[in-house]
Amino acid sequence: KVTKSLPFQSPWRVVMMAENQGKQLENNYIIQNLNEPCAIEDVSWIKPGKVLRETTLTTKGAFAAIDFVASHNMQYVHFDAGWYGKETSKESDATTVTLDPKRSKGPFDLKAICTYAKEKQVKVMLYVNRRALEKQLDELLPLYKKWGIAGIKFGFVRVGSQDATNWMHEAIKKCAKYGILVNVHDEYRPTGWSRTYPNFLTQEGIRGDEETVPNRHTLITMFTRMLAGAGDNTVCYYNERVEEMGSHASQLAKTICLFSPLRFLYWYDRAPLAPVKDDALWGNTQTIGNEPELEFFDAVPTTWDETKVLTAEIAELGVIARRKGNDWFVGGINGETAREVEIDFSFLEQDAQYNAKLYTDDESVNTRTQVKIEKLKLDKTSKLKLDVKKNNGFAIHLEQR
Repeated sequence: KVTKSLPFQSPWRVVMMAENQGKQLENNYIIQNLNEPCAIEDVSWIKPGKVLRETTLTTKGAFAAIDFVASHNMQYVHFDAGWYGKETSKESDATTVTLDPKRSKGPFDLKAICTYAKEKQVKVMLYVNRRALEKQLDELLPLYKKWGIAGIKFGFVRVGSQDATNWMHEAIKKCAKYGILVNVHDEYRPTGWSRTYPNFLTQEGIRGDEETVPNRHTLITMFTRMLAGAGDNTVCYYNERVEEMGSHASQLAKTICLFSPLRFLYWYDRAPLAPVKDDALWGNTQTIGNEPELEFFDAVPTTWDETKVLTAEIAELGVIARRKGNDWFVGGINGETAREVEIDFSFLEQDAQYNAKLYTDDESVNTRTQVKIEKLKLDKTSKLKLDVKKNNGFAIHLEQR
């Protein structure tokens, strides 16, 4: 029995029903729509995009990351835990640049970094642990605005209680006031609050690449967790765990199959010319290469105009097509059974012709990542059959002629 004074609001309880799992994912807007409409009058400053995490926390590494982002159609560089001290210490001060010596020996000139990023039209994001956020948020926001910081990644936030949720929502509102984007990491799950405050671009609340999940688990996530909203999967590429999770073509496909307006790419990897970082605090760190298929990461957007789920077999196989403008991107992830996959392109525009590139796993390709690229010509009548090995995947980029 609950006794409350009126007016009283309780959380929504939602049952999502559709004829199949694919239709559920195509129409997963109900949770957002149970929230209030956008409360921000001018949203022109809210920019989705692709993010590179800079792992060395050095000025040299930062400049190298900014150069890479600027030359690869990415939008953000992100500096993670350690830039203001030990993140788990209540004594660390997020208004200062005070490196955690276990993370970096420096130097790390954040003012120079922000200046260089602005020259290159690259935006800067900072990680701040919830300990500093809860203690210093009102002090941090005007300061970060002055520094030119575009966004904050909230770390290890409290979840579950009304107090934790209320604090989170209020913090996101405050960030909007100062023109600062938010990415909430760790266990927070989406509630649709990004409809009311769209500066809240994404959240983790997902068992992503940091957890070295196999394709089978990703294929469960695609049709369950992703019904609730965006998920920051932190896509790895050169890290050794990719072989354990699935394949490099699978990693390309994740950028289509797992929606996130802020998309971290090359998680654990460092930009070319960045200092070597071999302390193992960021995992098996590799240098980003120049493999030909990186053009797919360069081209793929992070927001979409249309989504079509072509195949939805939970834990077995998922194929999703998404459109941005006149371009289509198709991603396929396979589970533990090798199979023939047929793609029907009847979703394409009538009478339109497309030049396409197909990216598949191929052990005969003499690169670190062994991704094969084939050129195709496709239209609405086309069908494509692919032999996909277990735990492999594929990606396709179609450009209208």
